[in-house]
Amino acid sequence: MQHGVGGGGAGWGQPGPHPSAPPQPPIPPAQGWPGSPPPQSSHQPHQHQPPHQHQHSQPVPSVPEATGHIPLPPAVPGTGGAVLAVLLIGPAGAGKTTVARHWASTRPVPTAHVSLDDVREWVCAGFADPQAGWNEHSEAQYRLARRTCGFAARNYLANGISCILDDAVFPDRPVVGLGGWKRHVGPTLLPVVLLPGLEIVLERNAARSGNRRLSDEEVARIHGRMAGWYGSGLPIIDNSHLDVEGTARALDEALARALAAPGGW
Repeated sequence: MQHGVGGGGAGWGQPGPHPSAPPQPPIPPAQGWPGSPPPQSSHQPHQHQPPHQHQHSQPVPSVPEATGHIPLPPAVPGTGGAVLAVLLIGPAGAGKTTVARHWASTRPVPTAHVSLDDVREWVCAGFADPQAGWNEHSEAQYRLARRTCGFAARNYLANGISCILDDAVFPDRPVVGLGGWKRHVGPTLLPVVLLPGLEIVLERNAARSGNRRLSDEEVARIHGRMAGWYGSGLPIIDNSHLDVEGTARALDEALARALAAPGGW
């Protein structure tokens, strides 16, 4: 019986126990290894050196393993994969809806955006138009829309989906504004104020159309009331000179600092 390559046994260029058997020529390496007898156990048979390699051959230098061909996932800064409930506060023209939608769409985890103005406009016939000012009719629809937004936010959070809401909450009406939002969404709601300069909100409001556009006087009045958030302890982002992407990054950084704070804000 013939043994494996380089084993010193009969059948590989040496006379075996039967002199009449002619020696077998070596098989070139390109044709593969010569056949070995089937293993007698479950252990893998020992492989010997091919005939063209000798004990005194020069060792082949090892090639360092490549480490750069597998791209690593990018680091996730800011809030990362945290499940959050966020309320973005600001006057008309601050860019709340645009920034909230951008922040929600660029997070690495499922995140929903719920705009109070969008929910208010679900009412078609009998809609309380903001251009008509604040009255009993518009306040009733506002409260209804806020409860609807809070219900939607709780459902998203219960299913592991973050949620960001936006609303023009006034600091001088805590029961109607921020307090009401926390009652409907929950105490873990994280509010952030978006407050650019007056000239910026006037310019952005002028680019609006339909019932989303307010008079300059109304925009200035709302902006003036929003100044009461200074000194409240809430994070305030002045996005007068920031684009949408930059403002969304600033929002995420503000939320990350709130998460890292021992007692939050």
